[in-house]
Amino acid sequence: MTSSVSPEPLPMGEPRWLDAEEQKAWRAWLYSAQLLLDRLDRDLTHRTGISHAYYEILVALSEAPERMMRMSELADRCLSSRSRLSHAVSRLEERGWVRRQVYAEDGRGQLAVLTEEGFAALEGAAPIHVEGVRRELFDQLTPEQVEGMRALGETLLRHLDPDRVP
Repeated sequence: MTSSVSPEPLPMGEPRWLDAEEQKAWRAWLYSAQLLLDRLDRDLTHRTGISHAYYEILVALSEAPERMMRMSELADRCLSSRSRLSHAVSRLEERGWVRRQVYAEDGRGQLAVLTEEGFAALEGAAPIHVEGVRRELFDQLTPEQVEGMRALGETLLRHLDPDRVP
């Protein structure tokens, strides 16, 4: 994510170390999130040739008006740096799934536009992705845990990026 906000200075004195239960919770959450994303990415890439990062770009464009979005907005939406997004869009252009065009409003900015071929690739990958999410995440949780997961996510979003809270 591209942010120009400087971190707050550390408070003087002793750090507020995590206790044993907080440490267990932090590591369980961190490792499970990393393993989940890795597994979803490997499965999607293996079965469709589309990495999870590329899939998220295609999804964002498919949900945008006229299936197009300013490159800067797309980078923010995908939690990506502008240079990383530009590289990814170049790879998607090579596949014929995305094209760039100049933003007519100011003639300077660029738009990423999802092509029909890109939309068709997304339609083919979506069932595989959602099945992976269901199998690896939701099938492992009770309805109460899903509710708790949503509450946790929304709490963190309100703190980290309030504009993303649904």
